[in-house]
Amino acid sequence: MKSLGEILPFETGIEIKGPVDKKVKAFQFDSRKIESGIAFVAKKGTQQDGHDFIARAISAGAEVILCERMPEITMENITYIRCESVPDLLAKMLPVFYDLDLDELNIIGVTGTNGKTTVATLLYRLFGFLGFQCGLISTIENRIVDEIMASTHTTPDQISLYELLSQMQEKHCSHVFMEVSSHALDQMRVQGLPFKAGIFTNITHDHLDYHKTFANYINVKKSFFDNLSKDAYAIINIDDKHGMVMTQNTKASVCTYAVYQMADHRGKILENAITGLHLKFDDTEWYSRLIGEFNVYNLLAAYSCARSLGISKEEVFKALSLVSPPEGRFDWIRNDTTQKIGIVDYAHTPDALEKILGSIKSIKTKTQKIITVVGCGGDRDREKRPLMASIASQFSDKVILTSDNPRTEEPSEILKQMELGISNEKKEMYLVIEDRTQAIKTACMISNNSDIILIAGKGHEKYQDIKGEKLPFDDKKILKQFLLN
Repeated sequence: MKSLGEILPFETGIEIKGPVDKKVKAFQFDSRKIESGIAFVAKKGTQQDGHDFIARAISAGAEVILCERMPEITMENITYIRCESVPDLLAKMLPVFYDLDLDELNIIGVTGTNGKTTVATLLYRLFGFLGFQCGLISTIENRIVDEIMASTHTTPDQISLYELLSQMQEKHCSHVFMEVSSHALDQMRVQGLPFKAGIFTNITHDHLDYHKTFANYINVKKSFFDNLSKDAYAIINIDDKHGMVMTQNTKASVCTYAVYQMADHRGKILENAITGLHLKFDDTEWYSRLIGEFNVYNLLAAYSCARSLGISKEEVFKALSLVSPPEGRFDWIRNDTTQKIGIVDYAHTPDALEKILGSIKSIKTKTQKIITVVGCGGDRDREKRPLMASIASQFSDKVILTSDNPRTEEPSEILKQMELGISNEKKEMYLVIEDRTQAIKTACMISNNSDIILIAGKGHEKYQDIKGEKLPFDDKKILKQFLLN
């Protein structure tokens, strides 16, 4: 607990009304979680404006209010701190509040449409293998060395993020690897963090329900690299046509990686099999347990970052060769009797689905068939629904359209929109089974020996989001039930 006077920055542009000797034990964006001693942070969000909840926060016990707009009526004994930008102010206050020395942490951010979780996890495991104390902030989980904490967002809110970083510093972490989503950048959740490196994986069609246009989406991603310091590294996939756009205004040292273009670090696939990859990075051949061309890019990103941070090639290859993929990322199981292979993957964008199906197609035999089970989430980008079905039908021998996380929408309506993407000549090769359990069961039943079944879209998730409820559901558990029996 600290007093406001201890943590407020001394600068102009801040209007303070009320005493600054009040004690603060925590900061909170959610007025429902306010109690005595917690400062309420009023910030305009995408759905609601925190300024509308100032009175509720005060009635719950808040005596300190951070805001961008002073209330028309203020109360005695309440301290109001008005600023131009709450994220900017928090970026100054939170390190002091948490006794956080950000210069002691090497923070590496990974951004892009696909691959963020895999790259961040690969780096966390690589550096951990090499003996570093590391933190991980990802879609699947947050980790402080070996302690695992549940993750609720790809990138936590600004207050939770700084609290996590302070816990990592307490555990003597030297490196933090984190996903940086476009939502987080747009909402300034990572404001004030001195990233040592930023990694760009790729950018494809996604989140247009939020960003509205693809140009907006690109610009938000680009802003991450615009704000890197001259002491940082911008590590860029230049096989992606938007890769070099990310570096146009960066002050950071640029390091490029690619499979098809000339780059600082180049990768080549020597063999791609269900058991792993035989690769050549720069001038060195090595083996990885990961599968598929898309994972070559993820491995290249991790390799390029580690090399930029001063790790020798020998150490990088030794560590990466032992690393397995994150849960729900090309997560495969096999029935040793029937030789049927089941794969669970988080692919929930057209690009990710095309890449994983393309990878499966490149490693399957002539007699193996691909059966894909796929859906689309509700209350999200509607434009990708027919695209997802179209891609599934192009790369598969059989497609089962099913429910994903319908949220507040009717699953049947989502499925109708997906069906629009299947051409007339493909009409005979797909089924619609709304119940996801039945869809997975059917895929296993109609498959022949050695066939490959892909369950796409939910990956590591352990729930289905239906009408505001998160009901228990685990793709891999359901797949095992029907594939292995």
